Amino acid sequence: MSDITKATYFMLLSTFSLSITGLLSKNLAQLTPVELLSFLRFVVPCLMLFSFLMLTRIRVIPSTMLKPLLIRGFCIAACQWCFLTSLQTLSLVEGIVLFSTGPLFIPLLEKLIFGATIRLSTILGLLFTFCGVILMAGDLSHFQFKSELLFGLLAGVFNSGSQLSLYRASKSTLTPVETNAWTFFIAGIMIFPITLTSGWQSQGDGLWEANSLLDWKVIAFVILLALLTINTQIFRSKAYQLAESGSQLAPLIFTNLLFSAIWQVMFFDDRFTDQQITGIVLIASASMFTTLYAKRIKLKMRGKPLVKSAM
Repeated sequence: MSDITKATYFMLLSTFSLSITGLLSKNLAQLTPVELLSFLRFVVPCLMLFSFLMLTRIRVIPSTMLKPLLIRGFCIAACQWCFLTSLQTLSLVEGIVLFSTGPLFIPLLEKLIFGATIRLSTILGLLFTFCGVILMAGDLSHFQFKSELLFGLLAGVFNSGSQLSLYRASKSTLTPVETNAWTFFIAGIMIFPITLTSGWQSQGDGLWEANSLLDWKVIAFVILLALLTINTQIFRSKAYQLAESGSQLAPLIFTNLLFSAIWQVMFFDDRFTDQQITGIVLIASASMFTTLYAKRIKLKMRGKPLVKSAM
């Protein structure tokens, strides 16, 4: 099995876990304050990962990895806060559609920051995928401007920075468990002041009552959310370790939409129009094309004979 095929499988497992995470977040956003939920989403997985590392070995962050992890910690904290804020009003699919615009910015950021080359196949895959996202949005006349849409779009922007920094971090000597443990730790520290300020301001409104926070349903959802978050990031780290660039796997991130569309139908009893079905097919086709084409190019490069020097 080639590296690109393994990377594809890991990325699909990651997006599958992410889609279920979105479903749980949609429900939890109605039960707990967004700031507290964002904080718990990082702290609980962080404690789990560091508990596992205590059984093996905990290493400090290498000096060369401090900047990428700080960037990723900031991006992932801002991304989740914006995403959860948008889910308070938007439907699951609407929130996922805006969140999934992140990969559209990855090739551009790679080009601007790192000077990486953008393959034509990647550009075509992103264009077709973006068309599929537009079709998946359904009746665009319902998309009137509101703050929740802006927060959803900002979640997509920060998502691109998070994915790009994750790709760079995955090429380091840190294992995926170590990378994500330190990332969640940094993200939790960054979002803690917002959580503390929000909790202080909301005491009079009763939003932080202990009874609601200790509800068994909330506790079970938070633990499940933490496990899915770990799965999402670990599988994605493994996928990026095997990929040649972050933009190579960018179209596969859109498969999160396909899984979320299934949950939307199953749990919210929604039906898709022909336009939305066309968008689903277009996204799947673009993802398959990009992955298979990248695999074909890599096989050709391996089989290319070496040109011997005449001297």
